Amino acid sequence: MLSARLRVMLVDDHAVVRTGYQRLLELAGDMVVVAEHADADAAYAALARSAPGEPGVDVVVLDLSMPGRSGLDLLRRAVQRWPQVRWLVFTMHDSPAMVGQALRAGADGFVTKGSEPDELVRCLRRVAAGERRVLSADVAGAIREPAAELPHLALSPREFDVLRLLVQGCALPEIATRLHLSPKTVSNLQTQIRARLGVTTAVELLRYAHQHRLIVP
Repeated sequence: MLSARLRVMLVDDHAVVRTGYQRLLELAGDMVVVAEHADADAAYAALARSAPGEPGVDVVVLDLSMPGRSGLDLLRRAVQRWPQVRWLVFTMHDSPAMVGQALRAGADGFVTKGSEPDELVRCLRRVAAGERRVLSADVAGAIREPAAELPHLALSPREFDVLRLLVQGCALPEIATRLHLSPKTVSNLQTQIRARLGVTTAVELLRYAHQHRLIVP
């Protein structure tokens, strides 16, 4: 899979952050940023425009929280269509829920933005070389917590996306629009989420989210 230089796509909604990533990665000498996008839909569309069987990218470095579709949704949609592409999440969020959901959605690695710059470069190389479950040091133990004690870890990636937006205060019609779902589907998912987490009201749901660090801007 490896070319002379690793071809990297950056997906993050902050232009200044993308510029910083690009400089950092290209200073490493063995990688080049071939594309950058501000949202998941643009990244997916760019991959879809590539030649069949040749996406032109070795590793996608992506944030999880972006306008519109989340990084989790991009992972779900893309990993099976482009199995040769490797995926490294690079985000400010370090909760066990975020790590677990990203890995379940298909991420090959997870690095927090609080990590040292060299750690991002090292993890990117490891992911490109075919390693799985590559984690930055600050989250390496996060997914070892017993899932039975953390009911939110049993949520599907789609349920987790809905939960993420619910605790941000989004109304059901807005969630439906942002996730490209029907309002009825979102309503059903909300019911399932509350049942899985053992809560019955919006206040209880928000309290649960704060307790387990599930609030994602």
